[in-house]
Formats: sequence, C-alpha cells, structure tokens
Amino acid sequence: MKILAIADTESKALWDYFDKSRLEGIDLIISCGDLNPSYLSFLATFTKAPVIYVHGNHDAGYDMQGPDGCECIDDRIFVYRGVRFLGLGGSMRYKAGAYQYSEKEMRKRIFKLRHKIRRRKGFDVLVAHSPAYGIGDASDLPHTGFKCFLPLLDKYRPSYFLHGHVHATYGGDFKREREYGSTCVINAYERYVFEIEDGSCGPTIYERFKRWRWEKFRK
Repeated sequence: MKILAIADTESKALWDYFDKSRLEGIDLIISCGDLNPSYLSFLATFTKAPVIYVHGNHDAGYDMQGPDGCECIDDRIFVYRGVRFLGLGGSMRYKAGAYQYSEKEMRKRIFKLRHKIRRRKGFDVLVAHSPAYGIGDASDLPHTGFKCFLPLLDKYRPSYFLHGHVHATYGGDFKREREYGSTCVINAYERYVFEIEDGSCGPTIYERFKRWRWEKFRK
C-alpha cells in the first residue's frame, strides 16, 4: 500500500500546480495536522484513496468547517487493508487554545484508548501531530514532544510513527526518517510518500468470542 503523508504546509505541487498524475498509485492519504481543510477536501476530490487526518494545534477552524470527504481518526483506530492506524493529534500545551494538551492530558487520552488497542491487538501505525520526546522534537515548549508516546511505542512496537509539527524550515536537526527501536519515525512535513505492506490485524476479541461460542455450540 502506497501512502501519502502530509502536514503543516500545503504542497504547491499538490495544490497550486496540481497535476492529477501525482496522486496516481496512492492508496491512502494521511494528514498529520495544521493544514487548510480546503486543501484536504481538494485532495479528496481528485482521488479515490481515503483521506484521514488528526488535528494539529492550529486546526481550531475544523470545528466550524472540517474537510469534506475526509475522516478524522483522533482517539480511535482506523483499519484499512488490514493495517491499523491509531490517531493522537494535538501538540504540547503552550497557551490557551484547541488541540493542545499537557503531558498528563495526553497520557489520559492514551489510557482511555487501552481497550480499543487491546481489542485490535495493537496497532501498526501511530499517526500524531506532535513528535515524541527526544525523537525529532525541539527544545522550546511548543515543539517539545510527548514523553508518554515513548512507552506506547515501546509496548506495541508499530511499524511506523507519523508526525508533523516540526518544520524542515526550522533548520536544526530535521530528518525525514528516524529509527526508534523497530519503528520507523517519519516527519510528514509538506509531503512524503512511503509504502507499507497490506496486513491483517486478526480477529477482534468479540469476533474470537463469537467463533468460540459457535464452535462450542456445534459440539
């Protein structure tokens, strides 16, 4: 499955100078936040691929008019072609505003997702706006990553962790890809294409219970 990951800055190649051929072969588009909702709606119009997103810290306007034809995966697991995508948008809280969280608040969000994650037997891709602490983040508070992402990555070892928030134009130690254990960490700033194998997340606990009950009934 070929995935187009986008974040933070609208790509001129995909909007101002749009050429439909640039979306050929793309199976899924993932926004990691801080993008004009009209941009996401525009992309959804010109492709059959699903467009999913999490909120960035500058996406308060989505509450009034979200992107058409797109699906928010914040605080849920989205499954496509057997691949499990966990959404956790927002940034570190640095002022009053939407989609900003303290470390404690983000930890609480993750805790509330524990049953969904368990039912799906983990997840394959973590989709966030903010990076994790110490992995491609910055030293200033607005761009500091969340420490609670680290035990989440350690426990479930997803294949990919996608984020935005830290721009290539900031300079410093920007890298498109990093490694954290067995997880490939991708900064989706502007646009980036990568591939992941279609998978099977296996039956949910409920599905396994139904199968067990049916097999017991047949006996």
